[in-house]
Amino acid sequence: MVRMMRMLVDQGRRTSQNLQWVRHLTNNTDLKSRLEQLIPEEQARLKDLKSKYGKNSLGDTTVDMAIGGMRGIKGMMWETSLLDAEEGIRFRNMTIPECQAKLPAAMPKGEPLPEGLFWLLVTGEVPTKEQVSALTQEFQDRSQIPRHVFDVLDALPKTAHPMTQFTAGILALQTESEFARAYAKGIDKRKYWEPTYEDSMNLIARLPEIAAYVYRRTYKGGETIAANSTLDYAANFAHMLGYEDPKFHELMRLYLSIHSDHEGGNVSAHTVHLVGSALSDPYLSVAAGMNGLAGPLHGLANQEVLRWIEDIVREIGTDVTTEQLKEFIWKTLKSGKVVPGYGHAVLRKTDPRYTCQREFALKHLPNDPMFQMVSKLYEVVPPILLELGKVKNPWPNVDAHSGVLLQYYGLKEANYYTVLFGVSRTMGVLSQLIWDRAFGLPIERPKSMTIEWIENFCRKQATK
Repeated sequence: MVRMMRMLVDQGRRTSQNLQWVRHLTNNTDLKSRLEQLIPEEQARLKDLKSKYGKNSLGDTTVDMAIGGMRGIKGMMWETSLLDAEEGIRFRNMTIPECQAKLPAAMPKGEPLPEGLFWLLVTGEVPTKEQVSALTQEFQDRSQIPRHVFDVLDALPKTAHPMTQFTAGILALQTESEFARAYAKGIDKRKYWEPTYEDSMNLIARLPEIAAYVYRRTYKGGETIAANSTLDYAANFAHMLGYEDPKFHELMRLYLSIHSDHEGGNVSAHTVHLVGSALSDPYLSVAAGMNGLAGPLHGLANQEVLRWIEDIVREIGTDVTTEQLKEFIWKTLKSGKVVPGYGHAVLRKTDPRYTCQREFALKHLPNDPMFQMVSKLYEVVPPILLELGKVKNPWPNVDAHSGVLLQYYGLKEANYYTVLFGVSRTMGVLSQLIWDRAFGLPIERPKSMTIEWIENFCRKQATK
């Protein structure tokens, strides 16, 4: 009987969601209306690009690139952000300081609202406060989660890694996919972007509650906190986690904004693009990307930084001298380990995402011992890495700072940090996936080679 009642409730919700989609299609939200105007213009622009420059070379591919993680290969179009080795990330051609200055905030001179950054990523335009408020409301309207999603999460042991639970929750939501239903019915491929947009908006809207549910069941005895409809996206997420400090809400706004996108070549973004190119719906695509984000070389890095700093504190304390720090760093390097939080595959300067977090700390927690440790490391680590001579970028990246900020406000469960990253990154990858569908981009299929093929090819080239 209970199962039957749940089925009836879920069926009713699904019917309501289908009607909601129709309502958006006919009346339009501001964001979707703007997209409908932009898409024909950008489609024409891409067609012209292919016609004029389709045969142009974007650069050579070396053997080192092919066997070295495809570093530096120009092989993907990604509209929402671009990473410059010297300057850092630009979101739709806007730097982080520009985003902080121009995007709507919850308070005067406050951090940008993630809803505003999402609008920017999707449209390339800075939204008004009214447009951001409408988007906040739309996310709230779309946030209802079917009961079976929580049943799936409750079937997992509470000892399961938070990212395992988070990804399972996303997959459980796939039953609600508008794209999967539309594709099964034979939707015109020129309209693929529309149900992709609906799925993307629904998934972004529902992720904070799923992420908060994972946190509360894993670390807080399963006692959940209901959403607060008066709060913006980031503040409501922090509230459902159990944190009410307005400064932590500001940190969450900053965190969700700066982690949202980092062009398309990183593991999580590329995975979503790759899986999405097979016309997998946004739920399947994002779940795949989150599994990539869970890797120690990608999204787990921030918790490794925090643990490494905690190791320093345990061994030599917080009131450390420069010489003591140098000794500990050299010990780390000589043991065959890397200094976590330093270096980047593309960047050759201090990550601007690190810089804006440092500015936040200087403003809100300048005397925190852990922040002061991070500052000391900023002074000591780069010269040592330069002396080592093997590191192209000795400067700190985003992960060198975020864990210390989170633990200051009481969120000390380091295993959970990647879930926060995942909620943020979903905004960026789904902004691009909507455009992938609008552009009609094909399935991704690069050429692979064997060692023997590369050897033979290179020998032939050498004899020419």
